[in-house]
Amino acid sequence: MPKVALLNQAGQNVGEVELLDSVFGIEPNQQSLYDVVKAQRAAMRQGTHKTKTRTEVRGGGRKPWKQKGTGRARSGSTRSPVWVGGGVVFGPSPRDYSLKVNRKVRRLALKSVLSLKVQDDKFKVLDNLSLENVKTKDMVEVISNLNLKGKVAVVLNEVDVNVALSARNIPNVTVTTVDHLSVYELMNFVNIVATVDAVKKYEEVLG
Repeated sequence: MPKVALLNQAGQNVGEVELLDSVFGIEPNQQSLYDVVKAQRAAMRQGTHKTKTRTEVRGGGRKPWKQKGTGRARSGSTRSPVWVGGGVVFGPSPRDYSLKVNRKVRRLALKSVLSLKVQDDKFKVLDNLSLENVKTKDMVEVISNLNLKGKVAVVLNEVDVNVALSARNIPNVTVTTVDHLSVYELMNFVNIVATVDAVKKYEEVLG
């Protein structure tokens, strides 16, 4: 079983935590990570893009000039795609970009990214994280004590209003819960800081 140091808010080592091998110690599956991240990014697309075809552009009902005798090319409508202000031939239309990914693949991807963070020593475990008041300064101190560089995701088991509001204005720091952190977000953050309760929740759900 992989073991990581158990830290407190002051950044001091207060023990050791054994992580479940089947969740935090597997060989990362690159294909599942690719499939899930691709699906999650696709789901972010609204798919509301739209261009008008020649039948949808306003006007163009009258023939611009007679068929013969003018010396000009034949034309039946001013809304033809070859005219300025005309319709678009193969433009985009509203569509759903979502992709289906099997539940087992999603679970494998989540375990893969967690294992990857543990292997890279980018996964920190806190015994507890709580703040008496909503103070950005206090949260900055906690992050500083942990000596973290780069984007940080603080993962809690349940929403803590004081912690969430205290971290809201800190650049590159996000406070979230186990239920709301996706594989794409885990990949996007450099460091993951999780409480013991959050780790147990991951083990309970994925183990």
